[in-house]
Amino acid sequence: MAGKRVLVVGAGIVGLALAWRLQRLGADVAIVDPEPPGEGGASFGNAGAISTSSVVPLATPGVLKTVPRMLLDPAAPLHIPAGYWLRAAPWLARFVAAATPATVTRVGQALDQLLRLATEQHQALAREVGVPEVLVANGQLYVYRDEKQLSKDAGSWAMRRAHGADVRQIDRRAIEALEPSIGPAYQIGIFLPDHTHCASPARYARAVAEAFREAGGEIRQDRVLALTTEDGRVTGAQGEVMHHRAEEVVVAAGAWSARLVAPLGYRIPLETQRGYHVNLPDTGLALQRPVIPADRKVFITPMEGALRVAGTVEFGGLERPPNEERARLLYGDLAAVFPQARLEEAEDFWMGHRPCLPDSVPVIGPAQRVKGLWFAFGHGHLGLTGSAPTAEMLAPQIMGRPGNLDMAGYAAERF
Repeated sequence: MAGKRVLVVGAGIVGLALAWRLQRLGADVAIVDPEPPGEGGASFGNAGAISTSSVVPLATPGVLKTVPRMLLDPAAPLHIPAGYWLRAAPWLARFVAAATPATVTRVGQALDQLLRLATEQHQALAREVGVPEVLVANGQLYVYRDEKQLSKDAGSWAMRRAHGADVRQIDRRAIEALEPSIGPAYQIGIFLPDHTHCASPARYARAVAEAFREAGGEIRQDRVLALTTEDGRVTGAQGEVMHHRAEEVVVAAGAWSARLVAPLGYRIPLETQRGYHVNLPDTGLALQRPVIPADRKVFITPMEGALRVAGTVEFGGLERPPNEERARLLYGDLAAVFPQARLEEAEDFWMGHRPCLPDSVPVIGPAQRVKGLWFAFGHGHLGLTGSAPTAEMLAPQIMGRPGNLDMAGYAAERF
């Protein structure tokens, strides 16, 4: 007997993980995306961190105090081009409004429920698709120059601890024991021993796609132009190449998702926070885990065959071309933390679109206005971390097996 026909719009790591889990539950699943699996959005070039304790939203009262200064500094981690201010203003207003104690508490609960078991869920997924080695369980290390700098993040670390995270403050000697190449300017560390990273997000995504295909799934290369409905129920998606019919449709198209759902009455305040990375194959460093310098707002991650420096937040929409100057800032970030690193420039840089919502909580769950339509997007800076958990949360619901999780905090209707 044929399983329920499900169409997943989006072949990033969220869509791939969800399609795989649906397939394992007996669904007849197809994925549609204009780009090859794992290459169209942020899945290809993210920092690789799997951060189960990332329960603190981007919008907090402490962060808001630093935003004006960063916006005036062209080399700061946050950048909004002059021509994009008007477009960004509504989203920024919602972001500011979300920085209240009540919202921060609500967001922390929602993110904790989603991410708490992320490590175990990713380890299970990686085993199932045959690449368990791509996950490295050596923890993550945040570094600070002094107590004053650390004090600015005290609330965030307290919030992580309150949700059960193993957060260990360490001194300079312990930093050197973990990563001896870190420069002497950084005297205090926060070590998260139970955190993990992915040494090749692209290989991970391709492995999920290949396992999905081998199990009978179909990946169609097409650009979805519109979702189609009839009598209040979704019927599929119209692409440039063909119409993709399905009983259930999941929108997991990352930063492009809001465009698809807008004609159905959903005005989701989804903004792309464009991120950059450079891969350096020969730095002379031998890192064992991601190193995150608090003052630089980047992740420095050991990848297969290279050291990746990833970060920056740039507003600019989906059409504006990449900004090479933003990418070049990453070399300075690496040199600040690792003064001995060889900085031979990479052949190229990468830019990807993080799909960010003002309250930092992704949209996950059914569309109340359209039967058979489901949402799985808006994971912001936590798309890799949240992919396997989103699949575990949503796939059973799509298959008619609702669990006991409270899904209200992820609903699109909250906007």
